[in-house]
Amino acid sequence: MDNRPIGFFDSGVGGLTCVKPLLEQLPNERVIYFGDTARTPYGSKGIDTVKAFSLQIARFLRDQDVKMLAIACNTVSSVAMEYLQEQLPDIPVIGTIQPAASRIAACCDKTNSIGIMATKVTVNSGAYQHAILKENNDLNIHAIACPALVPLIEEGLTKDTQIAPIIHHYLDDFVAEHRIDTLVLGCTHYPHIKGVIQKEFPGIHIINPSQTLADAVAAALKKNDMLAAQPKRDSIFYASDISDSFLHMMEELSGDRFTALQMEF
Repeated sequence: MDNRPIGFFDSGVGGLTCVKPLLEQLPNERVIYFGDTARTPYGSKGIDTVKAFSLQIARFLRDQDVKMLAIACNTVSSVAMEYLQEQLPDIPVIGTIQPAASRIAACCDKTNSIGIMATKVTVNSGAYQHAILKENNDLNIHAIACPALVPLIEEGLTKDTQIAPIIHHYLDDFVAEHRIDTLVLGCTHYPHIKGVIQKEFPGIHIINPSQTLADAVAAALKKNDMLAAQPKRDSIFYASDISDSFLHMMEELSGDRFTALQMEF
């Protein structure tokens, strides 16, 4: 058993969509979360910048004595996963892409047309395609970058009338051209608008890597006998800029008591 907290981080509010399903599965666990809201989005930045920002945050969380580090950011997972594992060899590090790839490979076959919507960095890295095809090389995979979505979600502009036109801008031709029947939300911000996407494209099966990351963290804790045995204390949510939209989404998704603190690098 291990009563230390679990560290989660993302470029902003997106990673909160991983925290909620984890705490629903494991109510005794406590989370220390960091959202880099002052420097979001990561998806349009250079790879070296993403690595530098990620290492700063990962070291900060390690210094909070977390028992595991969950990279709740597809951009970071796509280009900095191995780098962080090398830099922090004393702590388990889990990212979003491999758990999602395993789920996709298990539930899809060559009759499916799989679409991955993600940030520019994630799409250009090819990390999802590589991870999925490594497990099942018969799958048909297509990817599209949707760079305008993260800034809008960070601002809390997630209602149908606000976000639906942008979703259609990216997905209409993409879905039609490739006959997409399975859509992967390749950014942890996108579950904030999952309902809108499903409403606008009702015939498409949506796969949510935020859920698969939560499942993977829970499975790793159980396998390694690292579950918390004691009732948890409040989770702590750090941000590099505590905006009103961050607080609102934190309240909405955490569903729990919390402490919010600002931390700058």
